[in-house]
Amino acid sequence: MDCRMFTVGAVGENCFVLRRDGADHGLVVDPGDEPERILGAIEELGLTIDAVLLTHTHFDHIGAVAPVARATGAAVYCPKIEVPVLADIMSYVPWPGFGPFESYDADETVEGGERLQLAGFDIDVFFVPGHSPGHVAYSIPDEQALFSGDVLFQGSVGRVDLPGGDGPTLLRSIATLLEKLPPETRVHPGHMGLTTLGQEAATNPFLQDIAARR
Repeated sequence: MDCRMFTVGAVGENCFVLRRDGADHGLVVDPGDEPERILGAIEELGLTIDAVLLTHTHFDHIGAVAPVARATGAAVYCPKIEVPVLADIMSYVPWPGFGPFESYDADETVEGGERLQLAGFDIDVFFVPGHSPGHVAYSIPDEQALFSGDVLFQGSVGRVDLPGGDGPTLLRSIATLLEKLPPETRVHPGHMGLTTLGQEAATNPFLQDIAARR
């Protein structure tokens, strides 16, 4: 897998552009801001984008969805519970000074439990609420890759003080990922650097209770 990470916007969100090695079709995960930068990378790689995958709809993860979707013609997959947020982004921005962002009507929805076949990848969708009500994560099993959004970070976990957040729910979601996926799985998070599930299970201070029960 050829996966490029672009840290975009004022909040430092990670957007990913990925394809099979040498392929001319690819995917975009969480285009949060700086659409011209993301689109420039897509053009440089010569990619046809088959889909835009959203882990959740906090503004820093969806600010560039509309221009990226319009320019590429890609279908946008959004967590079903959070479709209204994508359709009216600025009404859900909790702080002044961000945006304006263009809203978008989702083309497809996901709830967890689906297997998507896109751009040559088989992708399992996990429902992992806690940071946001409809949050999902995308796993590519044969690449041992997980796009975790804001559920799990290197040495940390997603915040739960925004509307719809819940700490115990978040930890149950992370526990599910640790149970279902191998420790070698590389985590591509919504912020900060890459890590693995095994590394976080062993060292993440927020996961000590989960680790003790495994």
